[in-house]
Amino acid sequence: MGAADSTAGTRAERRSVLGSATAIIAAALALQTIYVAYFGGWEPRYHRAVALFVCILVGLGTMPLADRLPARGPAVRALGWVADAAMLAVAAYGCFRFIGAIEDIDNLVVEFTLFDQLAALGSILVVLELARRAFGWVLPAVAAVSLAYALFGENLPWVLQHSGFDLNQTMEIVWYGFQGVFGFPTGIVLSLILIFIVLGAFLEATGAGEALIRIAFGLTGATRGGPAHAAIAASALFGTTSGSVTANVVGTGVFTIPMIKRRGFSAEFAGAVEAAASTGGQIMPPVMGAAAFLMVDLTGTPYLTICLAALVPSLLYYLSLFVSVTIEARRLGIEPLPAEQRPRLQRHDLVASLMLVVPIVTLIYVLLAGRSPAMAGFWAVVTTIVTAAMLNPVLRREPGRIWQALVNGGVAGAKIMLAVATIGVLLAVLNLTGIGLKFALELTALGSGSLIYALLLAAGACIVLGMGMPTLPAYLIIALVLGPAIKDMGLPMLAVHLFVFYFGVLSAITPPVAIAAIAAAPIAGAGPMITAARAVGLAAVGFLIPFVFVFEPSLLLVIDFEWGTFLWILARLLLAIWLMSTGFQGYETRALGLASRSLRILAAIAVVWPAVDGEIFGLALGAAVIAVDRWLAARAGASARAR
Repeated sequence: MGAADSTAGTRAERRSVLGSATAIIAAALALQTIYVAYFGGWEPRYHRAVALFVCILVGLGTMPLADRLPARGPAVRALGWVADAAMLAVAAYGCFRFIGAIEDIDNLVVEFTLFDQLAALGSILVVLELARRAFGWVLPAVAAVSLAYALFGENLPWVLQHSGFDLNQTMEIVWYGFQGVFGFPTGIVLSLILIFIVLGAFLEATGAGEALIRIAFGLTGATRGGPAHAAIAASALFGTTSGSVTANVVGTGVFTIPMIKRRGFSAEFAGAVEAAASTGGQIMPPVMGAAAFLMVDLTGTPYLTICLAALVPSLLYYLSLFVSVTIEARRLGIEPLPAEQRPRLQRHDLVASLMLVVPIVTLIYVLLAGRSPAMAGFWAVVTTIVTAAMLNPVLRREPGRIWQALVNGGVAGAKIMLAVATIGVLLAVLNLTGIGLKFALELTALGSGSLIYALLLAAGACIVLGMGMPTLPAYLIIALVLGPAIKDMGLPMLAVHLFVFYFGVLSAITPPVAIAAIAAAPIAGAGPMITAARAVGLAAVGFLIPFVFVFEPSLLLVIDFEWGTFLWILARLLLAIWLMSTGFQGYETRALGLASRSLRILAAIAVVWPAVDGEIFGLALGAAVIAVDRWLAARAGASARAR
């Protein structure tokens, strides 16, 4: 017994030392992010190589293999630590050799030994393995398949065949250069995106999220949905600054999901509401989970133009969630709380809301002043700390929250970097083999025959590519791989980017991966796939909206805007929201049968179909179904009263 206690104690000490060291490294990564946002980055080869190595260190420290092996015996755990140490050594050499390789390229002297090639391959595999530990198999599997395709694709048939590349050529592009792992995506994350991930960590740690939840409950206390509506409002506000859907689910769901269940909603519905609402936070301006700033860089569109374009579609998405919750509450017979039981907003709640309002206003003001998004992120972080220190007494009592925010921001940033480095592998292979161009040509050819068919294929590809990934890397990979192909169909660039962004975001609730539903289900005590299915039903209109603004860009307010067209689109979408919500929830003034539900969903799709015949059919079918169902409900009510 004593020996076992001694072994456990030694293990705990080792874990404590590792945790402390990892925390210091993660905090250092966050601090350098704040420094870079204000002063600018270092020479790219040093900055990217050192930063990636630091992220690998953080990844190994927070996700050690020894803790993930099914068997936990001493020998197996020791093997896990040895494997991680070997991975660290390989990555250290690979990053160091990358710096030297760039110097050689600058001097026009490039020669990679077999050892260099294997070190690069090993380093790539380290990145893929850590991405797997952080986000599951989907992303690293895609990257691994692409790497195998570069090496062996010359033997494949049809358009998949390429001219053939050996290990030296592949590693030169994927690792030893600025086209792959250390390419544009890694650079933009370091210079722009990480500061907003750190901002989200500070907003969470300083208490801004808790204030938002209290305000959301106060504003929705008089509605039937109550806490379900509060979850929608809180997730919309919290999610716009958070770069992670799962962080949004966990951050707000631990408060909202139990309260939704206590109001009488089912466990799977409670989890689905939180998952769908948290997912939508990523499409809500002004920050859009930091994707708005990435979109600025990728499209060259001004920040405020992107915010304005995203506004109406995001409001319609959340309106559909509100309507669905109200319909479900009516179906269950849930009434609003009596006035005396409703949570009331106090003065201190409104004051606490400034912990979010001030940083967001600062962010927008700095951008309007003509400064860079990174500089805006820097000042938003500063004002977050200052405002929270002034308004939140808990932060003054527990200043260690600032340190924890740095650690959390560093850990979250490291994981994003590992995902983006993995995406770099795929992008390098697409450029090296030309398969990306071939794919674009095939999709464009499909678009010339049927734009709807091509967009449906693109939407499906977006969902697959986005599975299991946070919003930023999901949008990045989709925009770089699919964006050019859709744009070649003659569609507006901003509409294309918002289209792929929407479907990348919605992949978070789409089975079989559905990371938002998987995060919400354990909190709700429900099955993850049932939760995901309910979330898709709640968010169904969100799958229609991107098609609408691609064909009717007036909805975006900034492309070919006409008031008449805009109001007509809006009216059709509002009808589609009602039809879709009642169809999926199975209730309007009474319970709906399968035929009525199916016809409502069909009418909702038809009413926004980009053809006059479809619109007329959808309007006629929708009006007929609603009229018949209400007539049947009235007749049933009259019969009940007569008895």
